[in-house]
Amino acid sequence: MNRSLKVLVADDERNMRDYLQELLPRLGHQAVVVGNGQQMIDLSRVAQPDLIITDLRMGDLDGLTAVAEINRERAIPVILVSAHSDAEWRARSQQDYVMAYLVKPIKQSDLECAIDLAMSRFEQFQALRQEVADLHQTLADRKIIERAKGILMKRLGVQEHEAFRRLQKCSTQRNEKLIQVAHELLKAEDIFDKLEHASDPR
Repeated sequence: MNRSLKVLVADDERNMRDYLQELLPRLGHQAVVVGNGQQMIDLSRVAQPDLIITDLRMGDLDGLTAVAEINRERAIPVILVSAHSDAEWRARSQQDYVMAYLVKPIKQSDLECAIDLAMSRFEQFQALRQEVADLHQTLADRKIIERAKGILMKRLGVQEHEAFRRLQKCSTQRNEKLIQVAHELLKAEDIFDKLEHASDPR
């Protein structure tokens, strides 16, 4: 990990906050510390951290509940730390944004490895998420283009390949993406449909 990170630390134990606030700069990172879950939620909106390191069990709001709310607004990788490692908490920790789990006491070498692992996993996760989003968008665009081709085939009485060729030609002439032309054609067809029904005496 060569990049310096802004790390939001949340722990209700003062000595743990002080320890991480001292340790993180040694690893080349900036530490911002809070003492409970609600403060973590509030500060994350202002500080825009690259990484969150949070205790599991805190008085007002446990760490998992807090980071779940944070990640509903913006995806941020999380390292969970706890003095406990029971099955219930490990099961609850199986969330997309939880990238590593450390049991107290935490050694510098363990934290350094956890940060590297968390950021690497998070980058892979984000890349996969983007790939899935792109695939969904491609499928949605294809449906729109198919509908546009159908409109041209019906109105111009041409075959599918010719309808697609005309869409491509229009896209080139207008210097617009094919999906933009398809959207415009669907809008125009909707207007024509409304006009035709408006003139229908029935």
